[in-house]
Amino acid sequence: MIKSTILLLCTCLLSLGLLAQQPTTYLTEQNVPYYPDSIYDNYKSERCRLDIYYPKGEKDIPVIVWFHGGGLTEGNREIPEALKSKGLAVIAVGYRLSPKVTVPAIIEDAATAVAWAFKNAPKYGISPKKIFVSGHSAGAYLSLMITLDKSYLAKQQVDANKIAGVISFSGQTITHFTLRKERGLPDTQPVIDAYAPLYHVRKDAPPVLLLTGDPELELLGRYEENAYLARMLKLTGHGQTKLCMFQGYGHAMTEPGFPLLLKEVQERSKAIQ
Repeated sequence: MIKSTILLLCTCLLSLGLLAQQPTTYLTEQNVPYYPDSIYDNYKSERCRLDIYYPKGEKDIPVIVWFHGGGLTEGNREIPEALKSKGLAVIAVGYRLSPKVTVPAIIEDAATAVAWAFKNAPKYGISPKKIFVSGHSAGAYLSLMITLDKSYLAKQQVDANKIAGVISFSGQTITHFTLRKERGLPDTQPVIDAYAPLYHVRKDAPPVLLLTGDPELELLGRYEENAYLARMLKLTGHGQTKLCMFQGYGHAMTEPGFPLLLKEVQERSKAIQ
């Protein structure tokens, strides 16, 4: 009788354990507008939307707000496969493109999307304290701009210092080449002004992880730009800057970068109370 009871108890506990290990269900909500309906025109309605991928029924989870690349002239929102089924949420942001709009308007789109994430986080089980921004190339530039230049999110009544961290994949840290092109400048003419993340280095910025490809394989001086940003942040007293270069990889260096992104989000999230 005792053996039978123990066997039954073990069987029940095993069943409960198996139930607890069932795969998490992930949901995707698509084509969500992040501007108020009253200020949408046709182009903004087409481009300024986002997709939200999140684990069903979870609470207090981190989210990565992901901006696609494409030189600010092309590309569409995407949820990277490497970020799926990792116990966190991903918000893929679409934004307007040059030459239909100027670069400052694109940065405003990025800030508005991140502000939307802060305001709507609880609806998806996301902690407002665990909102990370990231992206590749042009998307990384947008991530850095709205994090380091606090004015963009301030217009949306959001403090940029509330961002949990920014992870930049081969981002432009000087003034973006598309904006320089709008001014008639060549790619090889560097500019550092208010539209350069480098212009806005500050001690109190959120944690920054800068990822780039090999200096000899990257676009122009992309590694050196990031190394300079990392150096200047450290000189201001910013103690949470990291720079990582992937030898042998060119501008398309997201594959080795995604594990570091996930590690950064996991470690930062654990430290957030």
